[in-house]
Parts: sequence; structure tokens; C-alpha cells
Amino acid sequence: MQNDKALPDWVVKEYATFHRTVTDPTFPCYFGMKAENKGELRYAYISQDDWSNLPKAVEAFLALFEEPPFTRHGLFVFVEPFEREGVLDDYRKQFWEILQYLHEHDEKPWPEDHPKDPEHFLWDFHFNGEPIFVFGNAPAYKQRKTRHLGNSLILGFQPRVIFEGLKGTEKGGIMSREKVRERVEKWDQLPKHPDISHYGDPTHNEWKQFFIGDDSEPIKGKCPFHHKDG
Repeated sequence: MQNDKALPDWVVKEYATFHRTVTDPTFPCYFGMKAENKGELRYAYISQDDWSNLPKAVEAFLALFEEPPFTRHGLFVFVEPFEREGVLDDYRKQFWEILQYLHEHDEKPWPEDHPKDPEHFLWDFHFNGEPIFVFGNAPAYKQRKTRHLGNSLILGFQPRVIFEGLKGTEKGGIMSREKVRERVEKWDQLPKHPDISHYGDPTHNEWKQFFIGDDSEPIKGKCPFHHKDG
């Protein structure tokens, strides 16, 4: 992370933990490990009481994909840690509040050919007209250690464009996904979470994969996200 002197101390500290974790040779996601080592990941941060820079940060990140060739960049947004560590539901609640905030401040319309209802199996989060897979990491993960990247809630943003050639039904995607999941299960000492699948699976709700549980129980209830036009 550049310009450390201009960053709050908590950001410097949390990024150091993040970097140390994802560059561990045994870290399950070798795509993330490789990207971090090559300097291909991008970062932003928000405080507990001010999220106003986030829409512009995500918009600037998405500008990296306006013209090919596309590098598989990922964006990680660090949220100022709570004064006291919360339980997983505290971080899940804030995760969805942040995505809702982004949606409310999105200046581009939701694509007409994409579902607005998260209960539809083809729903995906959109910002600035782009479909993005977003996943949460938090210190309250005690069993699924691959989702524990420091004391911050950290949101990972992966535009769908970076999955070209690695989609759920493509050979490359199937092989890569299986390898990563094997490594995740080894790290976590838990089987794959039941809500983990691939986009387009008609038996799957994509939103449930955004912030999984710290166990092996399926997520119940409705998605906290609400489309602003709905």
C-alpha cells in the first residue's frame, strides 16, 4: 500500500496483517496470493462514521476494466475496526449496510436485463453498471479462518469480467474452483459451506455466498439488500 505516511495508523496495521496472511505460501486462494505479490490488488478504506469516499473509490477501480486486456485486479475495502470486536452478525449487518449505501449512491441505472430481486438465482450486485462479486471477511470468523484477514471488516470486490475463462461451467473455472476449495477446506478444517456454488446455478442464491456463516449451516431468511426502485 502506497503513501503509508498519509494513512491512518489503523489502515497501515490492518493492511500489514492482510498482506502477511494472503502471501502465506499455504493461503488457499492462490489467485489472491499471486495478485498481491504482483501488486495487482487495489485498496480503499472507510471509517466508521464516514463512507462518502467509497462510491468514487469503487468507480475509479472499475475504470481499470474499461479497455482490454484485463488484469485480474481485485479491490479490498478496509473498514475501521470496531472499538470492541463484535460477533459475526455485527459484521454481516455492516457489510450489507455498506453495499446498500453503495447502491443508494450509484449514479448509473441497474441493467434492465438483470434481476433486481436477490432471491432470483441470476441476481448479482451491480455498481456503475457492472456486475460484481463481493465477499466479506471479518475478525469474528473463528472456524473459517480464510475469512479472517485482520481486525477489520474487509470487503473484497471482484468484477465479473475477471472471471472470463473461469466461469462456473467452464473447464478452467471448474478445475480452479475445485483446487481452491480443497485448499480452503484444509485451512479451515471444515467442509465447503453449503451456500457456496457458482453464478448461474438455479438452485443457488448468489447473495448467500457474499457473507457466509462460520459453520456448515445454510443461511436462512431474506437478503438484507433492497433495490432502491423496488
